[in-house]
Amino acid sequence: MAFVSRFSRSRSNSRSPSRKDPEKGSPAPSVAEIERLLCTGKTACNHADEVWPKLYIGDQEIASDRRELVRLGITHILNCAQSKWRGGAEYYEGMNITYTGIEAHDSPTFDMSVNFYPASEFIHKALSSGGTVLVHCAVGVSRSATLVLAYLMIRQNMTLVEAIKTVKDHRGVIPNRGFLRQLNGLDGILRASRSGS
Repeated sequence: MAFVSRFSRSRSNSRSPSRKDPEKGSPAPSVAEIERLLCTGKTACNHADEVWPKLYIGDQEIASDRRELVRLGITHILNCAQSKWRGGAEYYEGMNITYTGIEAHDSPTFDMSVNFYPASEFIHKALSSGGTVLVHCAVGVSRSATLVLAYLMIRQNMTLVEAIKTVKDHRGVIPNRGFLRQLNGLDGILRASRSGS
């Protein structure tokens, strides 16, 4: 509960209509500037960290710990490192967990952008229904972080910089350079659509 109230306070201050938001009017940052931003804030992480109310980023270890998933109240899992060698939906049978998997590679050449909107919809529906979501990959710093950042940009109307700052307050993340370029592209598209409406 303290997380929600502290978070709400910080968000409401940054969205005050009487205050001009310099990030909204500024041009999109370069990938190098984003990488520098990622080196600030929290650098350590647990097996799972709550980065937004009822939204966790985590690693494969937390995803495999059924007892911890129950303790955290996880109702939805988005696995960004789905593969035929790791357990999928069948691992969570009997736990009342809604599962979806994405076979994504943590490579700068992998096109993660095709997953931005489907992942955002999965997270949004889960949170809207009162669920608690774990988005995970192998280590929980690149693939899963990328899709959570996309969700915050698409569904919470944040810029990429705002989304990174929000996540970095709670977990050290570092999406690979290719994913950062794709997020930067999404940021540009969203900025243009918001300024046009």
